[in-house]
Amino acid sequence: MTTRFAPVQSGDRLSEQVARQLASEIRQGRLAPGDRLPTEARLVEQFQVSRTVVREALSRLKSLGLVSSRQGSGVFVHEQAGFAPLTFESHEIASRAAVLQIVEVRRALEAQTAELAARRRDADQVGRIHAALEAIERAVAAGEDGVDEDVLFHRAIAEAAANPFLMHTLDYLSQFLHGATRVTRANESRRRDFAAAVRREHTAIVAAIEDGDPARARQAAMRHMDNAMRRIEQADPGFWREAGVQLAQPLITPQDPPA
Repeated sequence: MTTRFAPVQSGDRLSEQVARQLASEIRQGRLAPGDRLPTEARLVEQFQVSRTVVREALSRLKSLGLVSSRQGSGVFVHEQAGFAPLTFESHEIASRAAVLQIVEVRRALEAQTAELAARRRDADQVGRIHAALEAIERAVAAGEDGVDEDVLFHRAIAEAAANPFLMHTLDYLSQFLHGATRVTRANESRRRDFAAAVRREHTAIVAAIEDGDPARARQAAMRHMDNAMRRIEQADPGFWREAGVQLAQPLITPQDPPA
């Protein structure tokens, strides 16, 4: 069966519209697992968009696990594409409210992760957590945002929790968690009191994990997320006009997590 697509219209980002139409064909079974997608040139012709737009749309589908590339053969529907990916529309997610909601999700995950890490960590894992914390400080001292280092710090804690299902869940959500971290850290870097508070909160989490105190670790992680939400709520309104939405773009266009 030949699938035909309608040209996209102005409004939402063109690549989002292309990705949405392709994803709909996959979810409704008109493009089945193992099927080859039309060639890039054919998609350009049908959607009446540029090659760049098509490539961005295909990248989006790959990040959602719906398609994969085969060298020299094209792009194919992933064998497990029937599992609905987590995806949101741009108007839902590039906003202050959306970042706060994602931090609420992080609050639940980080609290459980820190508690398990305090129960299960070993000396090597504690060392890696300390090293990750020091990497944040070095990045900030060098004038960088420390986003990737922050993500790796929380990942080091998750590794110490020794729960592969939790790790897979965090990996699945990483595209959104990383985007929210970019926003929270950008906001926190604008005020010395915010930045100092983040350092204290991170140190408290590490200390509780190192001491093997699960209840204290959970509370420290929850407090960190609660305070992150308060800092977003206290952000200068100009922050969102100037930078907030732009920084939140990875929430719309997923980014690869740091290696």
